[in-house]
Amino acid sequence: MYLIKAQETNDENLPWETLRYLIGEAMYGGRVTDDWDRRVLNTYLEEFVGEFIFDQNQKFYFSRAEHDYTIPEADNMETYMLAIDEIPLFTSPGVFGLHNNAEISYFTNAAKSLWINTLKM
Repeated sequence: MYLIKAQETNDENLPWETLRYLIGEAMYGGRVTDDWDRRVLNTYLEEFVGEFIFDQNQKFYFSRAEHDYTIPEADNMETYMLAIDEIPLFTSPGVFGLHNNAEISYFTNAAKSLWINTLKM
């Protein structure tokens, strides 16, 4: 709603603080399990959501791990869709600012869960 309103009124200043609050508290707030998770979520929002992502003088990279994750310079929907298709399907934890051991932990937990559920059947 805020983004549509800003586009319709040609407002150059987006309400970034409000958007971060809505994303962090309203949309994902119920999924946050403790204060540390909330701290991580708010840190990610501060790092990746703001006016700086549209800076014309300094290109903003969300990540440069294995692929340059940026906002594409496009003027139509098809160009955006082509840019989205170029994003790798499988990404490393480094894309999200995590250590490579996060992937090892994920696969270990997924394998354990698979075997536990198989044994339960």
